[in-house]
Amino acid sequence: MDQKRRVIHLMGTVIDLLVQHETPDLVLDELVTRLKEYEHRFSANDPSSELMAINKNAGFQPVSVHPDLYQLIKIGKHHSCSPASNLNIAIGPLVQTWRIGFDDAKVPAAEDIQLLLKKTDPQNIVLNDEAQTVFLREPGMLIDLGSLAKGFIADLLIDYLKSVGTLSALINLGGNIVVLGPSPTNKDRHWKIGIRRPGPSRDQSMVALKALNQSIVTSGIYERSLSDNEQTYHHILDPHTGYPIETDVASLTIVSDKSIDGEIWTTRLFGKSSEEIMHILNQLEGIDGLVITKEVKMLYSAALEDKIIKMN
Repeated sequence: MDQKRRVIHLMGTVIDLLVQHETPDLVLDELVTRLKEYEHRFSANDPSSELMAINKNAGFQPVSVHPDLYQLIKIGKHHSCSPASNLNIAIGPLVQTWRIGFDDAKVPAAEDIQLLLKKTDPQNIVLNDEAQTVFLREPGMLIDLGSLAKGFIADLLIDYLKSVGTLSALINLGGNIVVLGPSPTNKDRHWKIGIRRPGPSRDQSMVALKALNQSIVTSGIYERSLSDNEQTYHHILDPHTGYPIETDVASLTIVSDKSIDGEIWTTRLFGKSSEEIMHILNQLEGIDGLVITKEVKMLYSAALEDKIIKMN
């Protein structure tokens, strides 16, 4: 089977696709077509997206949506309403006001943040399973699926690749990596995925993880930031305070079979202390993780012991 690679810019990031298949170009074409379709469905930054149709009708009327969008919002609401979770898909009003990562990013006034927090209650997302509709009770509410969509999309792409008999593949949606089948270059069949050393350089790995038919999702405070009045603000917002999360963690990587689980747990746990994250990860079945602290100390869950490749 032939192996082909394609790199494209979509969803605000660089996407790297590698497939080994009898007709790799046709498979890559279909992956790109599906990525464009998913971007239009799940984007909170495209005014014409299917998700934005829900947001534009906040406080006004329910909106009937595609089953995939409905399913992801239902998953997101469940984990947003779970006790002690730092995931909140209703955080859109805060994200769109800070706009960290965009040219018009700014530090909002403290009173504005307090007003916006009132519009981020995930309990006000009303779902109708029978009609497949979504309704936001409060005017001004905004769902933002940025913390979940890439994982959900990656799983959909893997399902397609399996359905057409792909021998092996790697999907990298900008920090969200999924591998399928054996590595075409490593004798032990495992892919080796580098985990970035916290800092400005994207090319310096601190550690690598061995993976086979797994997802590796990393969130880090160095990805996007805003400098204002001699202070630097990273882009991961605390849904409870409305300000960037305060933590000793620089990056959190989750290893799981499904990529949506990686997205869920990086977001649910980011903001807790590194020791607290390790304690929780060692209790979760099928979810493993690795933390790099701001002091560049590395901690990982027990099941990753034989999958770690330390680097200089």
